[in-house]
Amino acid sequence: MKSSSHTGLKSLLISIIVFSTVCAIYYISSVTKTDGQYIYPIDDAYIHLAMAKNFAVYKVWGVTRYEFSSTSSSPLFTCLLSFLIKVFGNNDQISLYVNLIFGAGTVYILNRYFSGVFKKARSIAFSVLFTLFIAVLHLQILSGMEHVLHVFLFTLNIFCLTRLQNKSAVLGFYISLLLMGLVRFESMFYFAALAFVFILLKQWKRAGFILLAGFIPVALFCCINYQQDGYLFPNSVVVKGTKLAFDGNFLHQLKHIFLDNFLLNASFYKIGFFPILISLVFIYRGFKTKKFRDAVQSNLLLITISLVMICHSMFADLKGLFRYEAYLLTGFSMAIIPEVRGFIEYFKDYLKKEKLVSGFIIMNMVLLIYKCFSAHSILSEGGKNIYEQQVQSAKFLHTYYNESKVVANDIGAITYFTDIHLLDMAGLGSVETIPFNENRRQPDAKFERFLTQYTVNRKYDIALIYDAWLQPYIPKNWKKVAVLKITHPVTVARDEVAVYSVNRHNEQILKRNIRTFKWNRNVQVTIAD
Repeated sequence: MKSSSHTGLKSLLISIIVFSTVCAIYYISSVTKTDGQYIYPIDDAYIHLAMAKNFAVYKVWGVTRYEFSSTSSSPLFTCLLSFLIKVFGNNDQISLYVNLIFGAGTVYILNRYFSGVFKKARSIAFSVLFTLFIAVLHLQILSGMEHVLHVFLFTLNIFCLTRLQNKSAVLGFYISLLLMGLVRFESMFYFAALAFVFILLKQWKRAGFILLAGFIPVALFCCINYQQDGYLFPNSVVVKGTKLAFDGNFLHQLKHIFLDNFLLNASFYKIGFFPILISLVFIYRGFKTKKFRDAVQSNLLLITISLVMICHSMFADLKGLFRYEAYLLTGFSMAIIPEVRGFIEYFKDYLKKEKLVSGFIIMNMVLLIYKCFSAHSILSEGGKNIYEQQVQSAKFLHTYYNESKVVANDIGAITYFTDIHLLDMAGLGSVETIPFNENRRQPDAKFERFLTQYTVNRKYDIALIYDAWLQPYIPKNWKKVAVLKITHPVTVARDEVAVYSVNRHNEQILKRNIRTFKWNRNVQVTIAD
């Protein structure tokens, strides 16, 4: 027992030292490019902070302090940030501190889990680090988003699921289910898949409790949200999610779901294809040699995570700086590694015996290298991109238009660092524009007419937008006054932000303000004629 405890502690220290060193290197590298201030590599992190600030200070659940807007895709994470802002004060680094805590918790749980699989510290540490880096958790931590909390709860749930004979594990299992859906709504795929597998095992009671624990908190949030803005889910889920309506476009929608999102989706093959192939090998062997219920029981995790991966690919998003699939790859690692432990402990012998499975594992390791390489560019340049584009725009607005009416399409930093009134043309922060963005709808003449009338009637002042997102449907009454350009865009949608005068009476004042403002030296400012 003492030797086992020593092994677990040794592997934990190795994992923490290696992982935290990687995070620290990228943190320091980012800070050196942003004038000593740590900036998150994705603007969405500031959406959570803006909502948390407004909820803590003004009691308004919105990206601005003036009205309700269901902009946060993670209500629980935003509430946690809001509580911490209320207690400790407004600080944009709070998201990073929260992620460091839950990241450490994830490392600890993974170490406990794999300590039950392996006896050697190096095998445990390898398994932990493989899981962390295949999920690109260092990127998730430094991005300041909710995905680290989601991975933590998912890891805790699977750890407890494998120990349901223990009463405390049962408690941890259901508590993590209760919280998970309010951190990421994709968790509903997991609730449904897990309940389905328990139904196959004829464990009706447990399946029912899983559905209740998972869906009741989500249902309560949806009721509150619907009363406020007429939509069940947050704006981002409505705008970016896949909609299935039983109308004249039903067959086209099915084609989009099964072909575009799943079978013809390159991201699926980069992320879920090889883990599913490995899972299918062991599931097939189980059903070939065991009775149905025994085969399902022994492959419970493999079946569940594979089903979740397929559902996620069809109905959610796999493209987003590797963040949306982080929980899935963590789950796959926890399900697959115990089945292929011989690959880690006795590599040469296992390679000879299990050529097919070994080939799939090696492909996953190649993809791990690819993802870490891609994450490197995001972490190296992402914070710099956001600092030069979104943060500089926010500073400009704070200086000259802090409480003005602004049209924008990247809304995180500009709402967190200012008190503007916002019209979000992408629909995340403004319910008025959701019908024009729902189900990935492209801009059209109707949207142009809406923007023209809406911004005139409500006397909006300026617009900061990506021209390419709206072309050729930019309102004719808007006057372009400047273009803000950065180099080497990695985590921003475009390298150029166009500044428009919506209120034509203030056009010359806006030009003068742009000329006067002290922009970052890496921002190329071009004043329109």
